[in-house]
Amino acid sequence: MSQTFKTIAKFQYTAEAQIIKGRLESEGIAVFLSDNITIDTDPLVSNAIGGVKLKVLSTDAMQAQHILESINKYSIDDEGKAIHCPNCNSTEVAMFSTIKDLKSFFAFIFGFISCTLPFYSKDKYRCANCNTEFDIK
Repeated sequence: MSQTFKTIAKFQYTAEAQIIKGRLESEGIAVFLSDNITIDTDPLVSNAIGGVKLKVLSTDAMQAQHILESINKYSIDDEGKAIHCPNCNSTEVAMFSTIKDLKSFFAFIFGFISCTLPFYSKDKYRCANCNTEFDIK
């Protein structure tokens, strides 16, 4: 019986794929990562080759998709509760990094000129429904 793998998700970096791989393997699903070594060697080619492909056996694809859908892709606070948008009260809030303030802008310029990373960036939250950007205190 031939066992073929089916791609069920693509990730920009290997670390993201490894987390999901661990979750699927804990559920008893055989997982294979494709192009992860290439991207670990040169992360800049990730978009060119389509990222890290997470593959499962075709027979397990449906179960793996249900597990992926059950993983919450939105932000939670330290107690594990969903973060709510202050504008529309939606729980579809994701964290992103920005360099809009003066400190992060100068850190970005310094890092760019001196070819050093990581540079300072400010983390904010954005609501997927109303695009409101906000901080959490």
